[in-house]
Amino acid sequence: MLEVCNLSVKYRHTWAVENVSFKLQPGQVTGLLGANGAGKSTLVKAILGLIPIAEGIVQWTDKPVTKRLNKVAYVPQRSQIDWNYPVTVARAVMMGRVRATGWFRQHNQRSQVLVRDALQRVGMWQYRHRQISELSGGQQQRVFLARAIAQEADLLLFDEPFNNVDQQTETIIFDIFAELKAQQKTLLVISHDLSETLENYDQLLLLNKQLIASGSKEEVLTNENINRAYNRYFNFQTQPLTMNHSVNANLVN
Repeated sequence: MLEVCNLSVKYRHTWAVENVSFKLQPGQVTGLLGANGAGKSTLVKAILGLIPIAEGIVQWTDKPVTKRLNKVAYVPQRSQIDWNYPVTVARAVMMGRVRATGWFRQHNQRSQVLVRDALQRVGMWQYRHRQISELSGGQQQRVFLARAIAQEADLLLFDEPFNNVDQQTETIIFDIFAELKAQQKTLLVISHDLSETLENYDQLLLLNKQLIASGSKEEVLTNENINRAYNRYFNFQTQPLTMNHSVNANLVN
């Protein structure tokens, strides 16, 4: 279980995340929702120890997450990745095995098998010798999903994995999420999408620097909660979200 207790992050004199608490169970896919600037990426980075925590505790199986990073995989936003870095698809996925095999050590046969299997699962094995800069956005996202799979992590965190990807990639990602869930992995996924794709999540967290709501889709996506999270008026009864688009396109003054 991942336990986040009273987590707060401060940038200079401003609270980016304030007093957030929740628990994530194994065998669940949790969606983290909120507007731009709500603190979603900051929260995930704080959980991973990538940025300092002002207050609070983050534990994974009763130990600090920073002490269990060998069992954690993180896929950042595509905008944070240097896609011009000269590396092949296979090598990029193999980088996920460095923590297991050690720096400057040759990867063993097990790692090679894990990389091959991961690339096959996301439909990218045939591109293994291609430079990542030559791939489409959806293909690039699948490569980093494969790297997360190859890490054999138990806790996986994804920052906007569906941003600007094609329908095929979206389907593949959700299929992989379902497989990882069946393996009792714990997944936290940042998303802007409030459409029918939310049916793929077991739990939702709605954030606006503070945790607005957590629970099922029906519990979280109420008019009151959405209005608090996005600081704008939105009425689900008169404007139901049935298409695959961001809530930002449906908010009204």
